[in-house]
Amino acid sequence: MTTAAVHLFPPAPPAAAGTPAVTGRPRWERPAYAVLLLLTAVLLLWNLGASGYANSFYSAAVQAGAESWKAFFFGSSDAGNSITVDKPPAALWPMALSVRLFGLGGWQILVPQALMGVGTTAVLYAAVRRHFGPVAALLSGAVFALTPVAALMFRFNNPDALLALLMTVTVYCVLRALDGARTGWLVGAGAAVGFAFLTKTLQAFVILPPLAMLYAVCAPTRLRRRLGQLLLAGLAMVAAGGWWVAVVELWPAKSRPYIGGSQNNSFLELTLGYNGLGRINGNETGSVAGAGRPGGGGGGGWGETGIDRLFAGNIGGQISWLLPAALVMLLAGLVITWRARRATDSLESTARAAFLAWGGCLLITGLVFSYMQGIFHEYYTVALAPFLAALVGMGVAVLWEERGSRAAVLTLAGTLALTAYWAFVLLGRATGFLPWLRWTVLGAGIGAAVALPFAARLGRRALLAVAGIGLGAALAGPLAYCLTTVNTPHAGSIVTAGPAVAGGGGPGGRGMRRFYLPGGGLPQGGPGAGPGMRPGGRPAGVPGSTRPAGGGPQGDTRGNAPGGAGGLLNGTKASAEATAALRADAGRYTWAAAAIGSQNAASYQLASGTPVMPIGGFNGSDPSPTLEQFKAYVKAGRIHWFIGRSEDQGQVQPQPQGAAGGESTGLRRAGGPGGGNSSAIETWVKATYRATTLGGAVFYDLTAPATTTP
Repeated sequence: MTTAAVHLFPPAPPAAAGTPAVTGRPRWERPAYAVLLLLTAVLLLWNLGASGYANSFYSAAVQAGAESWKAFFFGSSDAGNSITVDKPPAALWPMALSVRLFGLGGWQILVPQALMGVGTTAVLYAAVRRHFGPVAALLSGAVFALTPVAALMFRFNNPDALLALLMTVTVYCVLRALDGARTGWLVGAGAAVGFAFLTKTLQAFVILPPLAMLYAVCAPTRLRRRLGQLLLAGLAMVAAGGWWVAVVELWPAKSRPYIGGSQNNSFLELTLGYNGLGRINGNETGSVAGAGRPGGGGGGGWGETGIDRLFAGNIGGQISWLLPAALVMLLAGLVITWRARRATDSLESTARAAFLAWGGCLLITGLVFSYMQGIFHEYYTVALAPFLAALVGMGVAVLWEERGSRAAVLTLAGTLALTAYWAFVLLGRATGFLPWLRWTVLGAGIGAAVALPFAARLGRRALLAVAGIGLGAALAGPLAYCLTTVNTPHAGSIVTAGPAVAGGGGPGGRGMRRFYLPGGGLPQGGPGAGPGMRPGGRPAGVPGSTRPAGGGPQGDTRGNAPGGAGGLLNGTKASAEATAALRADAGRYTWAAAAIGSQNAASYQLASGTPVMPIGGFNGSDPSPTLEQFKAYVKAGRIHWFIGRSEDQGQVQPQPQGAAGGESTGLRRAGGPGGGNSSAIETWVKATYRATTLGGAVFYDLTAPATTTP
């Protein structure tokens, strides 16, 4: 690559095998790097406590793991170890350790997630700096930190934060392994993927094909050794992820918790079905039911599938601000570096390998997200953020170094204009959100793009000024979304970054999200309720709304619903009366109470600090416990209360036409062979035990039968 007057990375002499291609550090680099990490930490920690327990489903499991090492190991929803969450437990472990050390609270749960965001920024910086220099690395780190979905998920307690960190570590290790074909780094990459499997199962394997192929083709050693190294990396992956699976599968089922999300109490079934191939083909037994949209399009209740899915509706504002730029940068970077052959001392060849690694991961993950027909949420796209950010930083670096070429400078200018236009479109989707900003971004971006080819003639200061204006225009939109995100509490199972988007719909960005409670009811809030929506379908976070976008349905600031009518998406706001009843004589019981669905149980468990059994797991459709098992628990005096659902939760209501930009469709009940267990248990309890109302919730005292127990 040619050099120019203003360098994003300094030219370096040929490097020996296994040494960095970019050597030496300018004096400003360390302070700038420290500022990047500090600002990332501030962004992720600011107002963190406002989200409370965030997703109470995982917070309850964290609380259980902090009280019981058995619950910690298995990822149980409760300290009584009745059932696990529907994921492996690795993402819960850092949070549970934090709660063990510092006590239960929102900060104690969420700070480890924020630190993972800072760690991801650091790893990304190290990976990009190694061959592209500090400015490119700083730009990559800034783009990552200002990706709205990253600002959301590294402040939330879903597994996606740890997954994104481990995927970034994986790419870094592969790139280090390519510098001299070093086995240790490749084995480290395999171990990172294995641990990522224990975070979110098969999603960890999505990036394996491009990375394995890249190493097999490009590693600077003979083919036989490359294949042997890949085999060792595969063994490391199996060991890092398989040890826990082996223990769970070999552990006697009667003495461990039921595997949540499965229908046969098998983690392998969960991995290959509900959390695996079912996410691709939509065949997810026991999943949340969703009716497809008229006219097809794929995706069912999770939105239309297609190549434009990541750009459409609400998803666009989560991840796609710089996605067009990243794709252009990938193509430009490959063209510029294509002339170099594989060699251990070639800056161009290692740069090309980096483009292939980050670009391959971006493309394959993006394609999977675009066409998967099963459960898909907007926040899944955080997995794309590190790949996208690296490509932007690296692409700007190589194009800037080649700006003496007319083609390179026009590519830079065109990409900047495209980015400004796309930000203008995305900002326009958020009705009433900073209307002046979209025009400012468009004007500044287009102006800088037009001036860029001529700015070099005016001198270094003019060139850098134009570049600074262009960079500001490119990042202003995502920055505004990030600031809105960190100032908004987020709670419940499904959250989104940024302001409410008119017509954004549900997952997939097009069409209404279809969620039904165990037994067939709509989520708390009634028709039209959902993330970013008020009951009745009015967007939140815009004039006329009383609830911030991204939070739960109407209720307390943690997204909990009032009374006892908690639903599938958000938990219940436990009253003082209910909490006191759960705590009374709790030590005499394995579970202070049982409730249908994990979100209901989690809210009462977090409020009272006592184990609450989630009947049927997250969706209420898992066959755990069976009616006979539940009767045995009650007979043995292991459960004190049963918390009933309000009457309207069991009713199917019509969906209004056009709610949240969607269309009315048929309604279906939550499926799965175990779906009838929850209803059977509830029917038996209501017919057998006395009911009392505590703070709006119906409690059945399982120690005080109304009639003779059948």
